[in-house]
Amino acid sequence: MTSWKLVRIFAGLLILLSLALGVSESPLFVSNYWLLFTAFIGLNLFQSGLTNWCLMENILRKLGVKAGC
Repeated sequence: MTSWKLVRIFAGLLILLSLALGVSESPLFVSNYWLLFTAFIGLNLFQSGLTNWCLMENILRKLGVKAGC
């Protein structure tokens, strides 16, 4: 699996987790502040799309994951 696919999987997982923890109707609700984490992930994805630079992808490449789209 390539680094970019892992970034997408990881970002999607974190978004779903933060929504589960931040939406008051969720059985896993902890605090509304988890929605700030969702916004943070969204901003990072937006920045990555504009600059073609992603810290998570760089970390995965240093761990030996194959680069690619």
